[in-house]
Amino acid sequence: MSISSGSASASISKSEFLSSLPPWRRWLAKLNWHPTIDAQIRALESERRTQLLESEIVQLETENKRLADLESRLDALLLSADSSSQTPPATGSN
Repeated sequence: MSISSGSASASISKSEFLSSLPPWRRWLAKLNWHPTIDAQIRALESERRTQLLESEIVQLETENKRLADLESRLDALLLSADSSSQTPPATGSN
């Protein structure tokens, strides 16, 4: 049984989880007395999802800051280009 949270690297199988337990818990699992394993797997997956979401939020905030900096630089360039451009002199062809 594999539980996935949207990406293959964030999934953990029941056998992987059981192998991480101490020997006495593995023995109890062999007796099929492990009511908390599924809850623990769900908790681990929830923690992983939370970590993934937090890292995505940090990445998006960094990208937003970078884009805001670029936008302000572009605005400054456009403003300086507008203020430095002079109107061409009028030709006296009347």
